[in-house]
Amino acid sequence: MTKVLVVDDEPQLLRALRINLTAHGYEVAVAADGGTALRLVAEARPDVVVLDLGLPDLDGVEVVEGVRGWTKIPIIVLSARTESTDKVRALDAGADDYVTKPFGMDELLARLRAAVRRAHVSATGDEPVVDAGTFQVDLAAKKVRRDGEEVHLTPTEWGMLEVLVRHRGRLVAQRQLLQEVWGPAYADEFHYLRVYLAQLRRKLEADPSRPRHLITEPGMGYRFEV
Repeated sequence: MTKVLVVDDEPQLLRALRINLTAHGYEVAVAADGGTALRLVAEARPDVVVLDLGLPDLDGVEVVEGVRGWTKIPIIVLSARTESTDKVRALDAGADDYVTKPFGMDELLARLRAAVRRAHVSATGDEPVVDAGTFQVDLAAKKVRRDGEEVHLTPTEWGMLEVLVRHRGRLVAQRQLLQEVWGPAYADEFHYLRVYLAQLRRKLEADPSRPRHLITEPGMGYRFEV
């Protein structure tokens, strides 16, 4: 049975979607705010998320980013916002589809079926919190803790760490890392990688001069090892 997580702060809509989706054979979980949604994605492991952008605690785009930080689960944005900029922001953050309120149930069901068909979620490495021993990387919350204390990372440091952790155990080429963190215009700025990797090692490695987790493959790229 396909599991659907519906995230919306309108109780009537949540109830209606739960009844309709259950009647069509879906297993349904609901959340009325972004924090609950992120927790349920990690705990319940739904097959698809239907997400409203206007939530009381987080912007829906932040929820998309939190989910997309560690899993490829399909996300269908369901929103009354009709501005193209809102749609672009949601899609750029990693949403798979966008349905504008009001909507027909047949349309939503068709979008759900299509999203699930397209999904190729890997069961391995699909965890929101990666434990490296002395420090933990929470890909959903975008936080790092070392010895129980939160470590402050700059946005660029986090971006670099996130890419490496999402590809943990595998080599990430230098140009790939530069393009994902800095953008295509910086594909040859290799010194950026050395500078920021040194900063990450100072903050996270027990012995920065002998890193166990943030590994350099000379002339090729970098790896994150748990």
